[in-house]
Amino acid sequence: MQHIYDIDVQVPMRDGVALAANVWHPAEGAAPTLLVRLPYGKDVMGFGQSAIPDLLTLVEAGYAVVVQDCRGTHRSEGEFVPHMADRADGEDTVAWIAEQPWSDGTVGMYGPSYLGMVQWETAVTGAPALKAIAPAFTSIDNYESPWYGAGGALSLSLVTLWNAMMYAADAQRSLAAGEGSVDQVQQLGQALLSAESLNEVLPTAEVPVLAAYGKWWDDWMAHPSHDAYWDAMELTPELKNVTVPALNIGGWYDLYIGQTIRTYTTARRQTGTAQAREGQRLIIGPWDHMATTGVYPDRSFGPLASAQMLGLTGLHVKFFDRWLRGDTTALDDVAPVKIFVMGIDQWRDEQEWPLPDTLWTDYHLTSGGRANTADGDGALTTEPPAGVEHDTYLYDPRRPVPSAGGASMPVTPGFCGPVDQRTVTGRDDVLCFATPVLEEPVEVTGPVSLTLFVSSSAVDTDFTAKLVDVFPDGKAINLCDGILRTRYRGGLATEELMEPGTVYEITIDMTATSNVFLPGHRIRVDVSSSNFPRYDRNTNTGGVIARESEEQMIPAVNHIHHGPNHPSRLVLPVIDRKDQR
Repeated sequence: MQHIYDIDVQVPMRDGVALAANVWHPAEGAAPTLLVRLPYGKDVMGFGQSAIPDLLTLVEAGYAVVVQDCRGTHRSEGEFVPHMADRADGEDTVAWIAEQPWSDGTVGMYGPSYLGMVQWETAVTGAPALKAIAPAFTSIDNYESPWYGAGGALSLSLVTLWNAMMYAADAQRSLAAGEGSVDQVQQLGQALLSAESLNEVLPTAEVPVLAAYGKWWDDWMAHPSHDAYWDAMELTPELKNVTVPALNIGGWYDLYIGQTIRTYTTARRQTGTAQAREGQRLIIGPWDHMATTGVYPDRSFGPLASAQMLGLTGLHVKFFDRWLRGDTTALDDVAPVKIFVMGIDQWRDEQEWPLPDTLWTDYHLTSGGRANTADGDGALTTEPPAGVEHDTYLYDPRRPVPSAGGASMPVTPGFCGPVDQRTVTGRDDVLCFATPVLEEPVEVTGPVSLTLFVSSSAVDTDFTAKLVDVFPDGKAINLCDGILRTRYRGGLATEELMEPGTVYEITIDMTATSNVFLPGHRIRVDVSSSNFPRYDRNTNTGGVIARESEEQMIPAVNHIHHGPNHPSRLVLPVIDRKDQR
């Protein structure tokens, strides 16, 4: 089949702005069309993300493909402000595609991260020609992920890196148009090359090169709570307008994993048609935001782990064949939920999420009061402890616990994914609670949370939690984690400070995982008060954290209480399928 490739096709928007697109379409006849909208430059074939399906395979499968620069980026006209124009622009682009002679009037969308956000933003408009979307590693709530966390802490390393990248591109664009300055481009370019150093600058809101450029940086810093500013960008209330099925793709170590799962489960209940609800699919691999090989320095998940071995491009083709071409048998061999189970390193098909045979199991925290470090006396037990005790540590924001792996952007090697926690668990401000050595395998698949009874010398502080698989040789691999800024313990929209010394019950959302803890291993949860620079440091003052300097920071003496009256516990979704072992 012969194809035509048109570069920089101008697509008119309702306000007269033209957006540039590259178009691949058959030389003859009309075809279903797949649309990608992105702010990173349409001329880069792979877009720097390995979860994206192979474009040429999609073209050879008989699809036309349109790849468009978002408004105000690269070769498209207008001004870029994250998320502000993507609903209308997506709707207009879908309508334009449906009118082209090479289009059969049906449109699908695909792509990860921001490319996934714009799919949901288009879907909530109810664009008639849009028939299916395949959002990967993405969110419908821009506060809870990516820019802040589900517990209210700023996703510092991501926010500084992403804004440096977008501002540098914007400054280059302005310079090419005869505006701006060479100095500004150089400063932002240097900031991008050394984005890690931006995380050390205080106050955070006044990071010189980013604050000087202004734009949305100032807005994000001015709205640390999930207030009306963020509500305007959240799509959950508008899912009722969505009429299309979605192929939701995520990674256990992706920064969006919590939102990916939440979007799938919410869309199964709240989208506007039975077809949209029943047509939802979920795939989760042992991947991070950029890499889908399943291979990391401290942990390799085996030859089956990669998106390539899974055949992720082929799954996209089947999904679009079903919903754009009407092939009712295309997904017959594709389960509604496909997850990679770590530990046994195997893919497994499921019918729903969470799994219907989940046994929600409490693992109680206990100790003799010395759970500090991995060599302390912290323990996890399925039997409630009889003794009353607490563990204490000093959280000093000038000496935060450094980030060691996890579901974050891979800023530097070892910053995301599975990482041996022995690099941080020798610190006295990390509490470790572990089971005895397991004699039988324990599968944990589903949402994970930690309920703690805490008190502090401060009016506000953070608590972090990390689920860890401890190997027989002592290697300790993180699986999932979470953080809660205690001022948001009652909800992300309102702040409520603590009374020093008063005990509060809090719950930390640790997102989800799927892992079999093998015999000889131990289940462990690590508790502390910082994960820097993945999240910003709580200054412990109760003030506006982004506006505070290092001189304003104060240490906090934090306590974890456990025992009959304070049942601190790790809640694990245990799957007991002895017939499958």
